[in-house]
Amino acid sequence: MLNVFTLANGRLFQEEIESLEELSRFQPIWVDLESPTPDEKRWIKQYFGLSIPDDAMDEDIEESARFYSEDNGDLHIRSDFLIADDDDPRTVRVAFILNLANVELRSKGVLFSIHDEDVPVFRLLRMRARRAPGLIEDAKEVLLKLFDADAEYSADTLEGIYVELEKVSSKVLSGDVTDVLAGEVLGAIARHEDMNGRIRRNVMDTRRAVSFMMRSKMLNAEQFEEARQILRDIDSLDSHTAFLFDKINFLMDATVGFININQNKIIKIFSVASVALLPPTLIASLYGMNFQFMPELGWSLGYPYALALMASSAIVPMWYFRRRGWLK
Repeated sequence: MLNVFTLANGRLFQEEIESLEELSRFQPIWVDLESPTPDEKRWIKQYFGLSIPDDAMDEDIEESARFYSEDNGDLHIRSDFLIADDDDPRTVRVAFILNLANVELRSKGVLFSIHDEDVPVFRLLRMRARRAPGLIEDAKEVLLKLFDADAEYSADTLEGIYVELEKVSSKVLSGDVTDVLAGEVLGAIARHEDMNGRIRRNVMDTRRAVSFMMRSKMLNAEQFEEARQILRDIDSLDSHTAFLFDKINFLMDATVGFININQNKIIKIFSVASVALLPPTLIASLYGMNFQFMPELGWSLGYPYALALMASSAIVPMWYFRRRGWLK
């Protein structure tokens, strides 16, 4: 899918392109390619003179090769964007090429973005740019706004984790944690820990990309200050992710502690039962080994007496345990 974005009256307008002739009618500042076809790549090369690298979205590319500038001034950035899907949270690799070599479009430049699937941050920026005139002025501004929206998207996801962890805390701290509930809590904690880790990695990647743009000296004074503000926002997210890691570890330890308590209760029942049944076992053993003077031979109440003695020998320890509070 090939979409171009043009500026008109300070607003960003989107057009879906289906042919080279249709592409030639626009002067875009942003060209977005989602799972581009060979024909769409050919259109980009014919109209803009830009060749899309075949390894633009490779995951195994060296980290040091993800940010670089070409001799003609083109800026290449490969950055990961978070998709906070509850069922399948993941990151999507996006390749950015900031083209400033086109003579006709040198004043604004053109930003090319290549990715395999739709990214929520892109949708968020498109919605804002349509509603807020003057939000974007050139291609570099588009790239900065994408990273700004990415930091805000991570912050919104962290707020969602806060809300979900509050629900988990209310279950754990209620004191009545069964094994079934403990299993549900551990599953929820594991999902939130995974999401928190992805957010931390995402903001780290965004920080590197924004820092590279600042070092490249391509930003004007206003854009440079905006990039610094993005870095400050990202720094503020680090403390939140660290706090969530601590909270998750606390809930994990508390849940495991309740599981151990439930297991200890079961073990205590077996311990009390084994101690209480020791006297009846001893009495039964004595009668069972007495072959010379068996009680039933000379006394008709021998068996009832033995059974009563065994029962009383079991009741006395249970009464003592209950009085000491060991059966609660």
